[in-house]
Amino acid sequence: MNFSNSDHDSTSRRWAAGLAAAGAAGLAAGAGFLYWGNRELHNFELKQLTIPLLPAGSLRGRGEFRLLHISDLHMIPGQEDKIAWVSALDSLQPDLVVNTGDNLSDARAVPDTIAALDPLLNRPGLFVFGTNDYWAPRMVNPLTYLTKKKRTPSYVELPWKDMRAVFIERGWHDATHTRPEFKAGPLRLAVAGVDDPHHDLDDYETIAGPPNEDSDLALALLHAPYPRVLRRFADDGYDLALAGHTHGGQFCLPGSKALVTNSGIDRARAQGLHDFDGMALHISNGLGTSKYAPFRFFCRPSATLLRLTERK
Repeated sequence: MNFSNSDHDSTSRRWAAGLAAAGAAGLAAGAGFLYWGNRELHNFELKQLTIPLLPAGSLRGRGEFRLLHISDLHMIPGQEDKIAWVSALDSLQPDLVVNTGDNLSDARAVPDTIAALDPLLNRPGLFVFGTNDYWAPRMVNPLTYLTKKKRTPSYVELPWKDMRAVFIERGWHDATHTRPEFKAGPLRLAVAGVDDPHHDLDDYETIAGPPNEDSDLALALLHAPYPRVLRRFADDGYDLALAGHTHGGQFCLPGSKALVTNSGIDRARAQGLHDFDGMALHISNGLGTSKYAPFRFFCRPSATLLRLTERK
């Protein structure tokens, strides 16, 4: 059977129209997925965990010690919903606030960061910084995140010293390469922290050694959860390590299953509470992203209230 040229042209046009329609549908679906991922930045979640971690009698008759862990604000001027949501966390009445860094994503963001944290700065607090507190973000190919390749910082300095000065003036302790000891609520705390391991700013030797044995709770702080540092904390006998940096994976599969962690920690421990060599480890999803990667997939921004109770 022979086909005429007109039949052939008609078939070609139908194929072209079908491909165009499929392409348009694919673009629309992709755009919708990106729109959803961007909107997820505003769907903040409060996670709450109860951990029987404290020695018997340490709470002096109280039922729990409330530790609020916040991280990775990546603040940009004008994020009013984030400011309001973070400020409202004060209503949880935490006994201690721990901030594990990467507060900034813009050189003009310090005032908004302070506005978000303002009520919490009236409570006992601790902090360490991440490299995104020190240096401004820069445009990068987002696919490099999925290749697990470490990105070179911009080395454009952010006003982190001004932010640090406010934190300290308001009473928070800088745990970076120091070992603060103080009382919060009923507990005697022994704390140690390091600078960001992600770009090898850590120097564990400055804080090496077991925590004060008279403390009720020994806390280890670091921004990026690298096993080489966590192992040292665990070996020294710390009870609980707190970190951020991973954003919980940020680009996750359904069920919040991380594809990458952007650190040395394994994907199964990219977020939440885990054991690390006998030490409790909590990794925060964080509350923001770089302004050059404003998407989250199956991994909403969050803060965590850790309710610490006595061991039975």
